Amino acid sequence: MALMEKIQEDLKAAMKAGDRTRMDVLRMLKAQLRNAEIEKGGALSPDEELQVLNSAVKKRRESMELYKKGGRQDLYEKEAREVEIIQAYLPRPLTEEELQEAVSSVIREVGASSPKDMGKVMKEIMSRYRGRVDGRKVQDLVKSKLSEL
Repeated sequence: MALMEKIQEDLKAAMKAGDRTRMDVLRMLKAQLRNAEIEKGGALSPDEELQVLNSAVKKRRESMELYKKGGRQDLYEKEAREVEIIQAYLPRPLTEEELQEAVSSVIREVGASSPKDMGKVMKEIMSRYRGRVDGRKVQDLVKSKLSEL
């Protein structure tokens, strides 16, 4: 089932259940996906759909940080709930151990030997594990592993 169809089905279920938060998030996702299709001028590939969803998660996480700093726990929790709903449509993220192993193996594969090679390593990891890793977390891990070499 295509992502848009799955979201539409889940939206119907949320409407029947009266889950207001879920309805709002799913409507927003549908709108963002449609806007991306219009921008592109055609149907989105699965990778492009993932990019739209990842972007939505990233925006909410940034908002969560700001709400936490501002002492707005109610808004922080709302954003956290929305992230949870969106992540249900994303592939399972890598565990910490899987991420460590992936970074180590990519460093070996590309022959990275210093922090100057960070771009090559990041590019490879982000393309292989698109939608399954957090860029910031990967960047920090790559930086620390390359500085150890």
